[in-house]
Amino acid sequence: MEEAMAQSQISFAPGQIVKGTVIEIRQKEVMIDIGYKSEGSVPVNEFEDHGEALQLGGEVDVLILQLEDRDGMVVLSHEQAIFKQNWDNIKTICEEGGHIRGRVKAAVKGGLIVNIGVEAFLPSSQIDITTPHDLEPYVGQTYDFKVMKLNLERQNIVLSRRELIEEERSAKRAELLNDMMPGDIRKGTVKNLTDFGAFVDLNGLDGLLHITDMSWGRITHPSQMLAVGQELEVVVLDINKESERVSLGLKQKQANPWDKIEEKYPIGGKVAGKVVNLMPYGAFIELEPGVEGLVHVSELSWTKRINKPSEVLKAGEAIEAVVLGVNQDEQKISLGIRQLETNPWDLAQEKYQVGTKVTGKIRNLTSYGAFMGLEEGLDAMIHVSDISWTRKINHPSEVLKKGLEVEAQVLEVDRENQRISVGIKQLAEDPWDKIDDLYKIGDLVAGKVSKLASFGAFVGLEHDIDGLVHISQVSEERVEKIKDVLSVGEDVTARVIKIDRADRRIGLSIKAANYSQEQLKEEEAVLDALKPGEDLVALQHAFDTFGDEQEESEAPAAKAEEVAPEAPAKTEASAEEEAPAESEETPAEAEAEAPAESEEEAPAAEETKDDESKSDK
Repeated sequence: MEEAMAQSQISFAPGQIVKGTVIEIRQKEVMIDIGYKSEGSVPVNEFEDHGEALQLGGEVDVLILQLEDRDGMVVLSHEQAIFKQNWDNIKTICEEGGHIRGRVKAAVKGGLIVNIGVEAFLPSSQIDITTPHDLEPYVGQTYDFKVMKLNLERQNIVLSRRELIEEERSAKRAELLNDMMPGDIRKGTVKNLTDFGAFVDLNGLDGLLHITDMSWGRITHPSQMLAVGQELEVVVLDINKESERVSLGLKQKQANPWDKIEEKYPIGGKVAGKVVNLMPYGAFIELEPGVEGLVHVSELSWTKRINKPSEVLKAGEAIEAVVLGVNQDEQKISLGIRQLETNPWDLAQEKYQVGTKVTGKIRNLTSYGAFMGLEEGLDAMIHVSDISWTRKINHPSEVLKKGLEVEAQVLEVDRENQRISVGIKQLAEDPWDKIDDLYKIGDLVAGKVSKLASFGAFVGLEHDIDGLVHISQVSEERVEKIKDVLSVGEDVTARVIKIDRADRRIGLSIKAANYSQEQLKEEEAVLDALKPGEDLVALQHAFDTFGDEQEESEAPAAKAEEVAPEAPAKTEASAEEEAPAESEETPAEAEAEAPAESEEEAPAAEETKDDESKSDK
């Protein structure tokens, strides 16, 4: 009776949370006795949603919604009682900065819905350290959260799991930094890969494993050795507690292959390896993991001209080489491939002795000579001055062409500079050594016109000797232009009127072909009377000098090493154009103009001589 009296004195009001006893469980509702004059009812699904087990006589919290309905019953809500209790609890936690535990209810756009007694929102960016792409694995999981934002009026709550993780990691980092020492071996998980290395999670502390510390060998990207999520053991190389940075190493777990490298790879020893990289200046050869040697482009062949290693090597190719040098401090090994074979230049002096006759094909032409192939990779040089004893050759293409097989004589072998000089003219005697036996002044000779110039013509004679016919010696009549009376290739008959062994020159006269001996003597006297520089020898020398200058000014259009095998013969017009210009004279041109006087004087002399002979008669 006393308890009943005490209970009756309790005041009940809507919005109040009270405890009640389960007195009956029906199909759709649960009857609750809260000590009021009448019982109250709660929908049964309010208990099912929270997963609570109901039993008769059990005590539950309910919120009074209405003291009496139309039937005189008390209207109660268990769910709203819990909701209000949770909100009060969350408010207290938020104000105190505490944590709250909840279960992920569902994944929605932008994050997760979490049940912490009431529904709260967890943004994707606050789920973990890195934002996950797939949210479904989190549904149904229970975690601890930190309340980031609370709006009581709108009943809006924003949670963060990331902040709790970062707080835990920060505490772990501080602990790890205090305990960690350089040289320690730690277990970690590859967290991220970049071009320069990998970040490894050391159970809360990230360390950088640089690409150069992954392997003693060559790798171009960390993905060649590691993958995200891979577990591995690393060596602590350096610690910076202020910036919380840790440098890690993987290759340091193994012995440095460069230790005692000079003993492993002695100079002169033969080694085998694989081409791992090709550069313009050479090829890198991997001898073993972590040890590479460089074959410089100059060490690929004794004789071939190789511009870049890719011309003879390819990546991945297995090759042999010879050790040329080892530098342990700089971790460099110099290798050579050509040293595997005998240097042909070591045998060249013995094989190609001076005076030996050799045969080969013209491989290339330059402005100064031709290269003749002696054997594979070994060429000899024929200088333009060693092609003919008698002809002045301005360019080797005048007599030689690519692919032509020729004979020559070895003149010099330079082992140090790797050069062999040969000559074609040395295979025959120099006709000028016996010129007195071949030609005498007054001899009648036949030949073909080979060149034309403004002051005369060159005539090819026997024994490959050229003679010069001055324009004054072409005809008794005055000749203005040599091309008006002679043409290249024309057969002519002339007399020898001048021989100069010192300068290797022969002067000819076409008009004197029918002279008598007396007339020849008179003509010789006229020539002897010419001033220095006016004789035919000087004229021919001036012409040669002028021809050299023309060759320099009119360089071949093609590259020096790719000259056309046959240079076109000069036409009469072009030969005439080679005459020196009157203005801006060079010394050679001034000398070449000297014959101009003799051109005018010679006919005059001839006229005087004819007049005298007529008066004598």
